Amino acid sequence: MSSVRIPPTASAVSSTIKHLGYNPRFFTSHGGAKGVKRVGGERRKYSITMSSPLEVCVKASVIIPNKLGDCPFSQRILLTLEEKHLPYEMKLVDLTNKPEWFLKISPGGTVPVMKLDEKWIADSDVIAQSLEEKYPDPPLGTPPEKASVGSKIFPAFIGFLKSKDPSDGTEQTLLNELASFDDYIKENGPFINGKDISAVDLSLGPKLYHLEIALGHYKKWTVPDSLPFVKSYMKNIFSMESFVKTRGLPEDVIAGWRPKVMS
Repeated sequence: MSSVRIPPTASAVSSTIKHLGYNPRFFTSHGGAKGVKRVGGERRKYSITMSSPLEVCVKASVIIPNKLGDCPFSQRILLTLEEKHLPYEMKLVDLTNKPEWFLKISPGGTVPVMKLDEKWIADSDVIAQSLEEKYPDPPLGTPPEKASVGSKIFPAFIGFLKSKDPSDGTEQTLLNELASFDDYIKENGPFINGKDISAVDLSLGPKLYHLEIALGHYKKWTVPDSLPFVKSYMKNIFSMESFVKTRGLPEDVIAGWRPKVMS
């Protein structure tokens, strides 16, 4: 296990904050961060006060030692932390050789796991909601009627990826889900909740990244040009600074799916 954290010494603060994506001039001596976020065309100020970085366990790379791995659920939480400008400490966990300390806080052996209010909590849905409730600014909440938009894409992708029969309909199922999402973004985009990024985008984005990498490698398949709004949405998400910073390497994504594809 390795960690990337904001150290307490002033001399090391600047370089580490830059690595994690924080502007040093927004970092305060008591572990807080402040800045400005554009919401609905308006610039809103936010301020966060923290005594120490949040601890989060995420998947380690299977390709390069001491680097972030490929888990879309881990990335979702890292994206949430980045978009909320919260200082955090990553604990990289080798899921092929899970250490005892990790199994004590995550008996199921899954990531992500985050320490919040002195308690370790699991499940990316629960963690994301907990972060939204505890640190509401800047807001990432999604209206209930939009929370399930695009939710069927990931299971459809897995079905197609694992399929060995080209005529079993799994590809068409995926295309149908992507077409439905294309129609939605055309009418409501550029993001699921309109102009501003929200929690549902931070959940779907990493899954679409896995879709692009894994299907491109194993199926030589790409999102068709007939779905321009899906492609534009993916481009918008994948080009975000926070996304680039928290994504796994393509090689890690491929390696991560290999056992499932070959089973």
